[in-house]
Amino acid sequence: MQLVTNKQGLNGTIRVPGDKSISHRSIMFGALANGTTTVSNFLKGEDCLSTIGVFRALGVPIEEFQDKIVVHGTGWDGLKRPDATLDVGNSGTTIRLMLGILAGRPFDATLEGDASIAKRPMGRVMLPLREMGAIFEAKDANFAPVKVTGTKLQPMTYRLPVASAQVKSAIIFAALQADGETTIIEKEKTRDHTEQMIRQFGGTIITEGLTIRINGGQEFQGQNVVVPGDISSAAFFIVAGLIIPNSKIRLENVGLNPTRTGIIDVVKEMGGKITVEQTSKAGDEPAGTVIVETSDLKGIEIGGDIIPRLIDELPVIALLASQATGKTVIKDAEELKVKETNRIDAVVTELSKMGVALVGTDDGMVIEGNQTLHGATVQSYGDHRMGMMLQIAALLADSDVTLENAEAINVSYPSFFDDVTSLYK
Repeated sequence: MQLVTNKQGLNGTIRVPGDKSISHRSIMFGALANGTTTVSNFLKGEDCLSTIGVFRALGVPIEEFQDKIVVHGTGWDGLKRPDATLDVGNSGTTIRLMLGILAGRPFDATLEGDASIAKRPMGRVMLPLREMGAIFEAKDANFAPVKVTGTKLQPMTYRLPVASAQVKSAIIFAALQADGETTIIEKEKTRDHTEQMIRQFGGTIITEGLTIRINGGQEFQGQNVVVPGDISSAAFFIVAGLIIPNSKIRLENVGLNPTRTGIIDVVKEMGGKITVEQTSKAGDEPAGTVIVETSDLKGIEIGGDIIPRLIDELPVIALLASQATGKTVIKDAEELKVKETNRIDAVVTELSKMGVALVGTDDGMVIEGNQTLHGATVQSYGDHRMGMMLQIAALLADSDVTLENAEAINVSYPSFFDDVTSLYK
């Protein structure tokens, strides 16, 4: 696909699609609750539609309308053994969280996905769940397809070796089915949408610093869920507004959960012109308006406990750093290696093709600033966030940029290219 290149003066207002993490969880909790759940501003990207498909296959009636999703919850005991293998598509969130949900159900089920999912490690989820008594069979003991044989689960105390909201959430779903209290101790604070949604659906979960305690046997009641805009999708336009000359972009209804706003802190530290105003709060999920404009930026060091708060934004932050003055160092980001692709290698390879001077490290990247971008043929690797980052990079390029596997963007942002076009017309 030929990308839009060499554009200046991006101006306008965008409402980014609903948050992907919250959209997934709204279907999961809606299905596990008793009664009807209505979800507004649901992200109708391929990943979240995969979650809907999985729960339909488990016997949960789910209706799709133009402006909402209606889940007719069956409760935990209403889930039924599927007639066929459960297909998660490209969705790592779906497969990993479903491992926790299915581990305690009284039937067996097999989960599989696309070629990308087949390469993503599942052992990091299966290992702690096995400590609770869960039974799994997986390819090479680590990869999909994964067969889950439901069984009675036991509570545990578990210290997470990695900062992963997906691993944490899978354990929480399993803990909700165990007999007694489970304690989870995080390595670093990660996004807490699962914890927030437990409370919204009438459950109880205690969080004190990095320690989470949850009792099994809880039941949930259907809710009205309003999904805020996805800050991970907004990130591409935040960066575009900062680095494209003569630009000013207004982003409305952006989710501002503190566990997700690391990119805003980074932009401020780099000297970016950014204004953030909270305008609403749906349940425990705040949302607001973010305004950015072209800025003179400086390179910084990014690492430590901020990394889980911006892990999905690091590819586009690397692009941002290429336009700052001085060097930017990203470290403590080993999790980038187990995303839809190895994002450290992918970012370095593709931005290097466009003339950016950067190197990968074991846990991040080092990016030189004040870089001029050139035309090239670049690759998304089937990774939606890589594809979107490369389109923003192309806006700075001095000649044609062709993106291979552009369709990967449909996973989280089907209207992305239309929204880019709306800003320079």
